Amino acid sequence: MKQMLISAIGCLLSASVLLISSVPASALSEEALRTKYDETAAHLQELEPQVGSMGGEWMVLGLARGGLLSDEAKDAYLKAAEAYVSSVGSDKLHARRSTENSRVILALSSVGKSAEDVAGYDLLAPLTDKSYVSRQGINGVIWALLALDCCDYPVDGDTREQLIDMILDKQCADGGWTLDGDVSDPDMTGMAIQALAPYRFYDADIRAAIDRGLERLSVQRQSGDWSPESCAQVIVALSTLGIDAQDARFCKEKDTLLDSLAAFSVPNGFEHTEGMGYHQMSTEQAFYAMTAYLRLQSGKTPLYDMRDIACCSVPDVDGDGRTTINDATRMQRFLAEFDEHLTAPQQKSADCDRDGRLSIHDVTALQRILAR
Repeated sequence: MKQMLISAIGCLLSASVLLISSVPASALSEEALRTKYDETAAHLQELEPQVGSMGGEWMVLGLARGGLLSDEAKDAYLKAAEAYVSSVGSDKLHARRSTENSRVILALSSVGKSAEDVAGYDLLAPLTDKSYVSRQGINGVIWALLALDCCDYPVDGDTREQLIDMILDKQCADGGWTLDGDVSDPDMTGMAIQALAPYRFYDADIRAAIDRGLERLSVQRQSGDWSPESCAQVIVALSTLGIDAQDARFCKEKDTLLDSLAAFSVPNGFEHTEGMGYHQMSTEQAFYAMTAYLRLQSGKTPLYDMRDIACCSVPDVDGDGRTTINDATRMQRFLAEFDEHLTAPQQKSADCDRDGRLSIHDVTALQRILAR
């Protein structure tokens, strides 16, 4: 089964949208990916979701974004999350690890539950504390930005701009990112790109940083073997950018990223080390990476772009935590070049139609929202 899956996934769907011409996918290759995806989903659907880094939020996220989370599982997770937050009794789910908040925010948002009020606590509030999110180094900063952005949650001040600057400041000389030291690793580089990706249309420095990160990932891909988690994070990053995981820059010899991920396939999921058997964390990351890839192929929003979910907030251009006529006025002044500066986060919020630029159509869309 594993070898059959590897050879089949190698020619999946279309080739890179950027570097190589499109190649029609065979029915067998698409069937192979879907078969593995459905097999893994069926196994995960048998597990009762809980709050935790395994068997919890990442599993819920992958299933929900794939349209495969049952109403029963959704209700079970919401009850578990409410109970857990109540038991902690604080906006901060952990004294030092802000990623606990970020992970739960992402899962709750994926099932349509706003993280602004969970058992009476605002899980977003701690992520505006720069000192708190940075206690985990760049990892905490990255996931804070992803959590705040997943539903465009309104936050006061320049929180998003500060988080972006912190990520850019931690870019290694080799072009990637790492948790410790000065030599980047593919996992952290993939995560950093995921967080920066929504801002690439509005800031040249962010675009350049992402390009350097992609160049570094291409080099690393050729020079060593990657774990399933590394493959998964890069697949999510590429999918977020609209790049097919078969892009020639990220092939090693004849193997695409999907081939390399499939090499870790075992019954019901994936293993972390070849020959060691099923591993829950590897399975969950591989599954949501496949979800991200399939969302790209079907023209849906990226994995962490949850604008398609009802809990998402409306634009807050001036960062005061509300959407008012002042937001439309700032957009109009910016478009009229009345020396009105908008940061990349402000431009992203103002870009209502998400076409990568601001126009009068965005102002009209915001005015219609205000008139509701």
